[in-house]
Amino acid sequence: MRKLIVLALVGAAAQLVDGSLGMGYGVTSTTLLMVAGLTPAAASASVHFSELGTNIASGLSHWKLRNVDWGVVARIAGPGAIGAFLGATVLSSLSTEAAAPVMSGILVLLGLYILVRFILGIKPTLKQRLSAKFLAPLGLFAGFIDASGGGGWGPVATPALLADGRLAPRKVIGSVDTSEFAVSAAASLGFLVGLGAAGINWSFALALLAGGVVAAPLAAYLVRVAPAHLLGVAVGGIILLTNARTLLKSFDVSDPIRFGVYGVIALVTLIGLSVAAQRVRKAAVSTQREEEQVLAP
Repeated sequence: MRKLIVLALVGAAAQLVDGSLGMGYGVTSTTLLMVAGLTPAAASASVHFSELGTNIASGLSHWKLRNVDWGVVARIAGPGAIGAFLGATVLSSLSTEAAAPVMSGILVLLGLYILVRFILGIKPTLKQRLSAKFLAPLGLFAGFIDASGGGGWGPVATPALLADGRLAPRKVIGSVDTSEFAVSAAASLGFLVGLGAAGINWSFALALLAGGVVAAPLAAYLVRVAPAHLLGVAVGGIILLTNARTLLKSFDVSDPIRFGVYGVIALVTLIGLSVAAQRVRKAAVSTQREEEQVLAP
């Protein structure tokens, strides 16, 4: 019983991070279930079944707060579902460990770009709408990684859309979270085909689900009210930190160096948040002055 309560709390915390930053639920929950003794396939299956409920709660919350671009959802969800089904059916026989450093290296570069972009306040000049030519391959790849790696839809899709720059951060996070339902459903079906119902820990899945559903509305609200530059810096820092951890562990880097790198990333992220917050305050003051000048007799 104590373990289920802990899992519910972890589910709530993971959903709070995922719903407000567009990533983190699958990776956090899968890691914990593997520590609890589940195989990678069983852990990923249990997490994806729990996500069926949390994705609905998160999607509804983002929709009510107008955080969703339905054009993006329509173009990315289908390919994501196909990739997730394929990833789930091959997980029991195919390991993605060899590909992890490569993917993490790409995501480190994306995370660094996002961090620099939002710290400096760089505004992209692209105006055309996101097309299926960009979103379909992204969804297919992100869905496959998500199911075969126990998490990855958000860490792959969110930085790619943020780096592209044609969608506001809150719309990126809301659209990625909402489209994830199709990914979770397809992955769950794939795990049922590959593992059968007996291979899934239903009590663990329900505990994660309960905690995630409670946290979903709060996470969507945070996305709605948080300034875009603060969200961008926070997401960039999280991407950089998590993928740097994967890269350094893959190359057996010593603990002192690893923790030193983590500290530098955390420090840069905190400085970036401070710079972004100052920019938001200056913009608010400037807007207030303009309004006062207009209203002045």
